[in-house]
Amino acid sequence: MTIRVEHELHERRRSRNTGVGLILVGFVGIVFALTVVKVLNLGDIRQMERFDHVARPQLEPAAIEAATGAAPAGEEGTP
Repeated sequence: MTIRVEHELHERRRSRNTGVGLILVGFVGIVFALTVVKVLNLGDIRQMERFDHVARPQLEPAAIEAATGAAPAGEEGTP
């Protein structure tokens, strides 16, 4: 039967590793919480499509009116 005494160096390493692990878990928790809040606060998904800096015809009112066959706004009753 061997008696194993843990060295003080191992105890310090374990406490440091535990601290780093807790910090990483906290960071992941913060990122997850921010993601959940952002997803829950999405009102209209078209608002998010505007931030990719790409021209999208479905976001332009004139393109929507042309696709549906409706007259552009302000030109309905003009001769």
